[in-house]
Amino acid sequence: MRSPRKLISSGSPFERTAGYSRALVQGDWCFVSGTTGYDYATMTMPETVEEQTRNCLKTIEGALAEAGFSLKDVVRNHYYVTDAALADVVFPILGETFSEIRPAATMVVCDLIRPEMLIEIEVTAFRG
Repeated sequence: MRSPRKLISSGSPFERTAGYSRALVQGDWCFVSGTTGYDYATMTMPETVEEQTRNCLKTIEGALAEAGFSLKDVVRNHYYVTDAALADVVFPILGETFSEIRPAATMVVCDLIRPEMLIEIEVTAFRG
């Protein structure tokens, strides 16, 4: 029997416009969509990649919690940065969060959909 699908929303109107959920739970899996550094408390995008990274992680942690998961359940991360030089800046922040968890991870240098976006993070969690 197929387990029910649970959709998690951050409340962003873009989710409906673009046709996606902040996270999706299917069975023991939680897939968190690519998350940028938008600060939902102030409705702004911080200028620094450090602040954006911390905001990404805060949003992801909230989505995981709403789904019944935690950062400790994360098994796979994808990081997207707009400049290779940003990797050395964000690694310590990512290490603060994931150094004990040690999920599989990939970092890609690419353009993001808005020029002010410097990083996007997507995670997969499992609690089997």
